[in-house]
Amino acid sequence: MRVSRSLSATIVSTALAVTLAACGSTGAPQSAPQSGEPGQLVEHTDDISVGVQPDPAVVKLLPEAVKAKGTLSVPMDLSAPPTTFMATDNKTPIGFNPDMARLIAAKLGVKLQIQNVKFDTIIPGLQGGRFDFTASTMGATAERLKVLDMVNYFQTGTGVAVPKSNPQKLAVHELCGRRVGVQSGSTQELKWLPQLTEKDCTSQGKPAITGVTLPSVTDALTQLSSKRLDAVMYDFTSLAWAAKRQPNVLEVLPERVVTTN
Repeated sequence: MRVSRSLSATIVSTALAVTLAACGSTGAPQSAPQSGEPGQLVEHTDDISVGVQPDPAVVKLLPEAVKAKGTLSVPMDLSAPPTTFMATDNKTPIGFNPDMARLIAAKLGVKLQIQNVKFDTIIPGLQGGRFDFTASTMGATAERLKVLDMVNYFQTGTGVAVPKSNPQKLAVHELCGRRVGVQSGSTQELKWLPQLTEKDCTSQGKPAITGVTLPSVTDALTQLSSKRLDAVMYDFTSLAWAAKRQPNVLEVLPERVVTTN
């Protein structure tokens, strides 16, 4: 959970209270599409917060300006299934993170306004006061913790996707000289790919990994399928989801770059 400083105590305490409630008995996000018949995915667009009542003790912590407004503005990049994306109706945000935001707003007794934005604009928007908080799959790096209060409620790790059957026989630590797609503003772009290229490549006299920065993981995977990229580095959960949807197009390497984002 990523929180602007002005709302940190309220949102953090609420997030901790509702984290477990966001999952069903299997621990899967209730609004994330689940498997139906082979090759099919059932999309759940139901509002997980229906019936959730405000918590008076937490509501008291809200700044008066927020109480008066009655709405929390929450930015999300709705292009990263299965945790944060748009339903096929192109109107309903679904996935683990929208569910979390809905539960928090319900506990606070306010309405929720989800804003679909590019990932790399979320932090500047929070800093500039345009948004109140975000529920996003965003690693708690030292740089981000300087400007945000963060609650880690979900662990995914960073993985690497390659074309089906891995024709170039790539491995996580054998990407030197390859073109690897990353999302703009992600920890993969800012931290993990540079560390990997330094450790495995340039420090050993090998060619650096060429990072190709793109607006979203969807854009990166499209370029991977058209062979303009050799690999894509992104959140393991999202890559595994994409591989399940396109089993004849791509696969995810079993080893992770890192186990936390």
